[in-house]
Amino acid sequence: MARSVTQKRKIINTAAAWSVGLLIFFPILWTILTSFKTEAQAISDPPVFLAFDWTLENYTVVLERSDYMRFLWNSIIIAGGSTLLGIIIAIPAAWSMAFVPSKRTKDILLWMLSTKMLPAVGVLYPIYLIFIKMGLLDSKIGLVVVLMLINLPIIVWMLYTYFKEIPGEILEAARMDGASLREEVLYVLTPMAIPGIASTVLLNVILAWNEAFWTLNLTAAKAAPLTAFIASYSSPEGLFYAKLSAASTMAIAPILILGWFSQKQLVSGLTFGAVK
Repeated sequence: MARSVTQKRKIINTAAAWSVGLLIFFPILWTILTSFKTEAQAISDPPVFLAFDWTLENYTVVLERSDYMRFLWNSIIIAGGSTLLGIIIAIPAAWSMAFVPSKRTKDILLWMLSTKMLPAVGVLYPIYLIFIKMGLLDSKIGLVVVLMLINLPIIVWMLYTYFKEIPGEILEAARMDGASLREEVLYVLTPMAIPGIASTVLLNVILAWNEAFWTLNLTAAKAAPLTAFIASYSSPEGLFYAKLSAASTMAIAPILILGWFSQKQLVSGLTFGAVK
């Protein structure tokens, strides 16, 4: 009897998980399908799901109209650079908070997280003026720094959580064997926290890749990433839904592929330390 109840519960949980997953994935699926429709089919009422004339015309128009590879390269540099810089700064910060905590460590962590609650538009004007004065407007370096600072609280919080799961005795043993602070962090702590660091890197690459507010307000053409590439398909003449969907699909495809191939590492990192 108990086995039957457990089996039913497992089936219900599996069905619920699939339902939630499909519900979340449906907007992405609809965007991909719309990218293969004509403009008339894209706005048809009632909407057509699969029974339409599949076409690659939208992708052809998008590629002819825009320099997709330039936008893609900008996104790679900005997302990768901001994440790398954030990790370099966050590892020592998280190490000190996890293994040499002070009375104010928890307060500092909460304060860092509270900065994520600040509306971005509230600090746009001063940052915009700073960028003009420093010549960083419409530059990849400027966006790398801004996105790193925006995501730094999340990076530090995640690494702090992972580092807290590592026994401090291991680091003490390394010190007794003569390891310097640099060697302790690089050769003892970092290898042990690789799953957590990897998931932190992946999550922050995704956050930086999808960032639209700062990229649209601090760039014009030279450093514009794929978020600006998508926005360029909204014009005064109206929205071209099929072409906009094609541009969106091309923008999200790299990060979807990355997430697909690294999902095991991401799940492993996000559950790091959850099971003792």
